[in-house]
Amino acid sequence: MMKGFWERILPFFGVAAGPREAPLPGPAPEVDAMLAALPPGGHVPGLAIGVCRGNRPPVFKGYGLANLEEGLPVDPEHTVFRIASVSKPITATALARLVGQGILSLDDPLARYVPEYPQTGITLRHLAAHTAGLRAYRGKEYALNRPMSIAQGLEVFRDDPLEFEPGTGFNYNSFDFVLLSLAMERAAGLPFERLVEQEVLRPLGMEHTTPEDPVYPVAGQAGFYTRSRAGFRRALEVDNRYKLAGGGYLSTVADLCRLGKAYLQGAAIPEDLKADFLQSQEVGGNPTWYGLGWQVSRDAAGRAYYGHVGNGVGGYSNFYVYPEYQTAIGILVNCTDPGIQAYLDMVIDRILEDPDGA
Repeated sequence: MMKGFWERILPFFGVAAGPREAPLPGPAPEVDAMLAALPPGGHVPGLAIGVCRGNRPPVFKGYGLANLEEGLPVDPEHTVFRIASVSKPITATALARLVGQGILSLDDPLARYVPEYPQTGITLRHLAAHTAGLRAYRGKEYALNRPMSIAQGLEVFRDDPLEFEPGTGFNYNSFDFVLLSLAMERAAGLPFERLVEQEVLRPLGMEHTTPEDPVYPVAGQAGFYTRSRAGFRRALEVDNRYKLAGGGYLSTVADLCRLGKAYLQGAAIPEDLKADFLQSQEVGGNPTWYGLGWQVSRDAAGRAYYGHVGNGVGGYSNFYVYPEYQTAIGILVNCTDPGIQAYLDMVIDRILEDPDGA
């Protein structure tokens, strides 16, 4: 589908239409060519892709540089990127497990766990669905560089009025997940990061997924950049620990594929909770195209998926799970929004169009 559009746009990225003569290891040749064109074309410093399809061996490949100053190439299984809002599906997975264990309920009032937050009428479901009425970032709040705990992070938005009565509107933001994570850790009696490690990361083998500590980089951590007319420069320093649940995790494409595969195999969350988490919520009879911590929609070709796009300082991410195709796809970039989402959509389309490729 949309092949005429593709053939017009591909040359802009330095990619010739049509397959290569000799296949390369990793992604199918056409997908490989499309992604390989991005770093030398100045579109991204580096990126990695991971594809898990059915029972086939996973396919991982890196392109460009993880660190421009040191000339280190991207290692798709070990280079650790900022995943921004792809942190939300990880949090949602932990939330579903807590619900399944009876530790909390989606319809519990937030006030039960976070009484210091002054707004009333909000449930945990509202927070996970972005229907609580909280505001989004103002100005450069997305780039705060203050060492705050989750509880301390409430000071950023606590005194602001709601934009609508809980449950009557939809407003995507990361502050919802600050409150949600605080409620989760208090309900479970564990710090949020330990809770996620115990309920999600360790059981699913996501050993390279971790909170970012600005002072102590982890092994394999990429450099984080921002694109400008002159090229790439180091991104602003930020401290995302207070909003860990909504945008503070580091990960690899290999780990994202492990998460997606666990969902496809029914090993991630209780089966009876999938309808809550992986179906679009409705407000006033209209779909929001968002479940609980997951974007839930159909792509341009009409294929159903759940997943998330993330854009943060120094990191851009795509994570999609296509149940009908039994396929999970992760793409991570080590710079702030490089403006290539339409192109990545084409890459994903090509992957799904080819039943024998990856």
